[in-house]
Amino acid sequence: MKSLSPALQAHLDDGTTTLSWCWRISRSDGVALGFTDHDRTLSFDGTAFEPESGFAASEIRAGSDLAVDAQDASGVLTSDRITETDILDGRWDNAAVELWRVNWADASQRVLLRRGAVGQIRRGRMAFVAEVRSLAHVLGQTVGRTFQTGCDARLGDARCGIDLKSAIYKGAGVVTDLLRDRAFMASGLSGFDAGWFTSGTITWTSGANAGRITEVLAHALDSGIATYTLLEAPVRAIFEGDSFIARAGCDKRIETCAARFANVVNFRGFPNIPGQDAVLRYASKGGGHDGSVL
Repeated sequence: MKSLSPALQAHLDDGTTTLSWCWRISRSDGVALGFTDHDRTLSFDGTAFEPESGFAASEIRAGSDLAVDAQDASGVLTSDRITETDILDGRWDNAAVELWRVNWADASQRVLLRRGAVGQIRRGRMAFVAEVRSLAHVLGQTVGRTFQTGCDARLGDARCGIDLKSAIYKGAGVVTDLLRDRAFMASGLSGFDAGWFTSGTITWTSGANAGRITEVLAHALDSGIATYTLLEAPVRAIFEGDSFIARAGCDKRIETCAARFANVVNFRGFPNIPGQDAVLRYASKGGGHDGSVL
């Protein structure tokens, strides 16, 4: 049951209404965007809800069970506020969405109808369609720790304790030769052993991808020349001369935690937990009961 202000309730009871829909989308990078289906800009709560933004929404679908309710929001990629690059960069992923019903003649008369988050985004040549999921989608997500062999901490976070700002774990490099759209050679990092940055990250500091972070799939070293293969090709092309900061990676194994970081005291996995082998294991009097592979 929604609670309406007396002024909005009186407006609805009048029979002749001046209502419009407003959507506020708050991205993870702190940018809040407002859209409306009205023909002029509406403003409230510090957000300007702009028309003619290439943004429109479908009907609202809702149920009384715990299924995830959804609504489709479509937009034009040529809009000044919605670009294909931002979508590819993931800036719209899981963005918080608020849906308001507003009296456009007096924006103080409004009610928040629902909250949600941006889900799957489908792109075409000139437009996109974004799924807006209700808050029920959170119920299907895993919350809390999991019992697993590998560490479930993120390298460098408070639970891990490693300081990735230290010069031991990071270095500056420059692209010297392109091999593929996601593989290149770089200078400036010959002092690090091969594999040091595998599963780590690269933060671009110049070029078309400046400010963006990408994951490293493999790090090789041959005759002092470092070669990097990224997990995914960047949204924008890499060019020779692009500079970046590379940070060490971790494969979440206790052996790596001990040898590379000397940080077993903060290891957040369970290396001796029985695996699937334990289900198929045969009876034995001697050994083989520590969770290791048979």
